[in-house]
Amino acid sequence: MVKKCIALNFSPEIITEPIIYNLGQQFSLVTNIMRADLTEERGWIELELNGKEEDIKAGIVWAISRGVRITPINGEAI
Repeated sequence: MVKKCIALNFSPEIITEPIIYNLGQQFSLVTNIMRADLTEERGWIELELNGKEEDIKAGIVWAISRGVRITPINGEAI
């Protein structure tokens, strides 16, 4: 199992989509919200992902395709 910490930034168009739920269900990832700030207009979440390396990468690619801006935390590469 691999652990990655990322920051997700949401635009108003996708703020209500169940992105974190889908990461867990579709990609077999364990998600842990470390910090978050969400409103109806914008939001960010610091998220820890645990799972297989290839599942984490696939989940990140999927989230980006949905319009989520993702940045690594703690100098990790995405």
